[in-house]
Amino acid sequence: MMLPEKIAAVERLFAELDLSIARFQQVSGLYCPVGCGKCCFKPDIEATVLEFLPLAWYMYQCGEAVMWHQKLSEDVSPVCVILNPLQQGKGLCSTYRYRGLICRLFGYAARLNKYGRAELITCSIIHDLPAYQPTEEAIQGGTIQVPVMRDYYMQLQGIDPVLAAERIPINQAIKRALETVMHYMSYRSADEEGYR
Repeated sequence: MMLPEKIAAVERLFAELDLSIARFQQVSGLYCPVGCGKCCFKPDIEATVLEFLPLAWYMYQCGEAVMWHQKLSEDVSPVCVILNPLQQGKGLCSTYRYRGLICRLFGYAARLNKYGRAELITCSIIHDLPAYQPTEEAIQGGTIQVPVMRDYYMQLQGIDPVLAAERIPINQAIKRALETVMHYMSYRSADEEGYR
């Protein structure tokens, strides 16, 4: 599978997940407060290179890949570099449409505990909402379906097991995704020009 095909596969996976999360939000009544982004300030967020290929491709297409790569090379902050505390609207991500898998899953997905039961992974803000406890009970009772993190990471590995294998600090994942795209674009053949 060529890089543009991998990117398209990741985007399809994200679209499927976004629909699943929208259904979960509608049924559960759980939502992030508008403009929150508190979870984005967590300094130890890890991601895979593969989940940030759509972002890297977008940055390349906009002519911003080199600038972002340089910024990521110079910035030593553990907080996600694309976080924009002044951003208006959905969260604080400056590239919300191209956010990674971990960014999409947190708050609206579950992990499986040692007994195989789904446990919602969310922040203290959502945890304190009145709808949280009934939602958790409905998940345990099987009356609400919640996206399971493991399932989406397994699908990501099915697209490219190498680029999805390692979880690294988010800024490193974005930087390596940019390097992957820039490397691909510098070596692609002339007959691929119109590929994507």
